[in-house]
Amino acid sequence: MMSPATRPEISTSSGRDRREQGAATGLRDLFALLGDLLIDGGDSRLALDRPWGRNVYGCGPSPAPDLLCFASSTASPISERAYARAELAREQLMHAAISLGLDEALDRRTEQMRCELRRHLGLADDVDVVFSPSGTDSQLHALALARLRLGASVTSVVVAGDQTGSGTSASARGRHFSTRTANGLSVTRDAPIEGLSGETVSLPLFEAAAMQARGDAGEAVLDAVGALVRDGRNVLLQIMDSSKLGWRAPDRACLDEVARRWPGRVQIVVDACQMRLGLGRLRDHLDRGHMVLISGSKFYGGPAFSGALLVPGAVSSALHKGDPVAAGLFDYVNRSDWPATWTDLRARSTPRANIGQWLRWEAALEEIAAYHAVPEAFRRMAIRQLGETIESLLVLSPVLRPIATDALAADDDDGEFGFATIFPFALQRSGRLLGLGETQAVYRALQHDLSGRFTGRAAAVAARQCLVGQPVRIERADGGPVGALRLCIGARQVTEAWCDDVTAARVNLEADIDHIVDVVAKTELLVSDVSSQDLRDICNAI
Repeated sequence: MMSPATRPEISTSSGRDRREQGAATGLRDLFALLGDLLIDGGDSRLALDRPWGRNVYGCGPSPAPDLLCFASSTASPISERAYARAELAREQLMHAAISLGLDEALDRRTEQMRCELRRHLGLADDVDVVFSPSGTDSQLHALALARLRLGASVTSVVVAGDQTGSGTSASARGRHFSTRTANGLSVTRDAPIEGLSGETVSLPLFEAAAMQARGDAGEAVLDAVGALVRDGRNVLLQIMDSSKLGWRAPDRACLDEVARRWPGRVQIVVDACQMRLGLGRLRDHLDRGHMVLISGSKFYGGPAFSGALLVPGAVSSALHKGDPVAAGLFDYVNRSDWPATWTDLRARSTPRANIGQWLRWEAALEEIAAYHAVPEAFRRMAIRQLGETIESLLVLSPVLRPIATDALAADDDDGEFGFATIFPFALQRSGRLLGLGETQAVYRALQHDLSGRFTGRAAAVAARQCLVGQPVRIERADGGPVGALRLCIGARQVTEAWCDDVTAARVNLEADIDHIVDVVAKTELLVSDVSSQDLRDICNAI
C-alpha cells in the first residue's frame, strides 16, 4: 500500500466534489494484492523473507494446504476458507466506500465486527472490544486504560513473564516494542512511550531444574502486589491464561485474595491471547472486572496478527472521562479501534484506515464462527483424542522429551480446554538435550522438503513440510539455554475434521492423527540421522 505522502494526485473533473476525491484516494489502497494487504498494517514481525516468501513464523500471506501445521501456539498460515472471506469482505467494503468514504465505511464495518465477536464468544452487550494489530499493541491499550482508572502511579506485575510474547517486556513498561508502529511511524525500540513509561515486575513461571511450572505462583503474586501497594503504588496485574507452554497462573483463589485485600488498587488484565480457555472461564474473568487480551490468531488459526482488548462494562463506566490520555498511545491506535460509544477517545484519535488489521480480523472471525458451529461434544472428543495421540508419541519417542503441560487443574468452566492443546517438548540426542541453536535449526528444517538429501523411506518422511510452535527459550542453571518446540491442537484441526456424517468425521480425524505421526517422524529423522553441522548447512542453504 502507498502511504498518503506518496499517493499521486487524482485528476478532477467538473461535478466531482472533495468527498468523492477522498473516497477514490482511500479506495486505491483496497486494489492492492490481497496477500500484500494481509501483511500490511503491522510491525516488523509481519515482514516476509522475500526469497522464502514467509514471515519469521514460517507463514506466508496466502493459504498453504500442503503444509502440516501444528503451530497454533505461534501462528498459522491463513486457510482457504478465511482467505475467501477476506476477499469477499474487501469487495463489500469497496462498494460501501464509494458512497461513504473509506474511513466511514470501515468504521461502520468494524462496529459490526464487535457485535459479531461478542456473539461468537457469548459475551454480554456491555463488554467493549478495542481492536488492535497485535496482542502486544493491546497490552499498551490495557496499560493506558489502567492508568485512566487507577491514576498515573501504576506498576505492571507480569505473571509468566518468561512465557509471554516477545514484546511484552517492553510493552508492560510502556516502551516501544519494535522499530515501527502499525501506523507506519518509525520509533526507537525500548524507548519510553510518552505518558506510558513506568516500572514492571516480572514473575517467571518456569522451573528449569524440574522442567515444569513453579508451584508457588500464587504466593509470588500476593507478595509482589503487596509490596507495591505498601509502597504507594497501584498495580496492573497481568495474569496468564494460558502461556506459550499451555500453562495458566495464578488460580482463582489467588485472584479472590487480591480483590479482597486491595480493592481499588489493582486492575487485572488476563493474557488470553492463546484463546485456550473455555467460554465460561472467559466470561468469568469479565464478570470479575478483568480486562482480557485476546487474539484471532493462535488457537483460532486466523492470520497473525489480530489483537483485541475486551473491556467489561464495570471498567468502561469507571474510566475518567476527559482525563489526559498518554499522548504516545495515539501512535498505536486508530479511531475505529475504539468502540463507537467511546466518543472522547475517538475524538482524540486519527481516522487512519488500517486495512491489513481489518482484513486479518475478518479472516479470524471466519475461523471463530466455523469453530463454534461445530458441536461441543465433537470439539471435546477431537481435542481429547488428538491430545492423547500426541502424548503417547512424545512418551515413546527416544528423541522428543516431553515437558509437563498442566499448571492448574481443570474445572467446569474450561469446556474442551479441560484437555491440553499445547504439548511442549525438548529434543535430545544420545541423552543430551540439544541447545537452543540446534533446536532452532530443526524447527526451520522441518518446514522444507528435504527429500533430496535422503533415500528410501527416509526421503518420503523428509519430504513433508511441517510447521510446529516456535522454540521457547528455556534457561538452565547447569548449561546453556535449550528450546522447547510445541505440537499444538488448534481450531482448524477440529473444524476441518467435523462432518455431519460420523464415519467421514472419524476418517478426517484419523488423517489428522496421521499428520501428527508424520511431523514426529520427520523431527526424529532430523535429530537422529542429521548431525548438528549438517543441520546448520541445510538451514544456510534454505
